[in-house]
Amino acid sequence: MGFVQQSHQRGPKTVTKTILNDVYELLNSIGAVRSEGEFSTEWLGRSECYLRTLRFKGSDASVGAVAICASKLQHYGKRMLNTEQHSELGKQFLQLSEQCHKLINIKSTAEWLNVC
Repeated sequence: MGFVQQSHQRGPKTVTKTILNDVYELLNSIGAVRSEGEFSTEWLGRSECYLRTLRFKGSDASVGAVAICASKLQHYGKRMLNTEQHSELGKQFLQLSEQCHKLINIKSTAEWLNVC
């Protein structure tokens, strides 16, 4: 089961959900995670039910969760670039990390602009 599925989703896909879905699908396809629960705990730093709760409430992931994911993708992506066998996968990790970082900047800017 993917992170975002129309039949279980109350609202339209958001940018955050699309990016996290892409990350989850990649990690699941290479066997790095076996479930959304494992992805939530190991890659987002949240509880096992985090993604399920977001989907149920129609909420977006927190900036903190996206930041943890971005950092971890960047960490492993850089290391994989240094290997012949996993160089292409490393590029995918870094691309997804960059997408997460862009989202973090957009959400953070929107937050402080609304405060001022």
